[in-house]
Amino acid sequence: MAIHYNLAKVYALSDNDPEFVNQIIGLFVTEIPEDLLEIKEGIKKKDHKHAYAYAHKIKPSLDLMGLDVAFQEILQIEAWTKAEGKKKEIEEIFKSVNNQVSDAVKELKKDFNL
Repeated sequence: MAIHYNLAKVYALSDNDPEFVNQIIGLFVTEIPEDLLEIKEGIKKKDHKHAYAYAHKIKPSLDLMGLDVAFQEILQIEAWTKAEGKKKEIEEIFKSVNNQVSDAVKELKKDFNL
């Protein structure tokens, strides 16, 4: 029912090519949760460069998949890494991004029989 994601940008990018759309969705479902684990690890170890690299990597995907709030929050995580902030400051924002991606992945898997 597309509550947690919006594929308008994906369809626009693909010229409504269902095969291309499925590839984008497949990549999102498999790679983004793994990348989030890397961000979590970077936050946990206070490895700001590691967290930044993966936050920066997933940023376009969040935008493309219509996860607007998660996209804004990943920008906050990037800013936190650049400022080398304290762990407590970012944990709730990361948790929010993680939950939004998790909800979107579950919904995509169901909607696209993955």
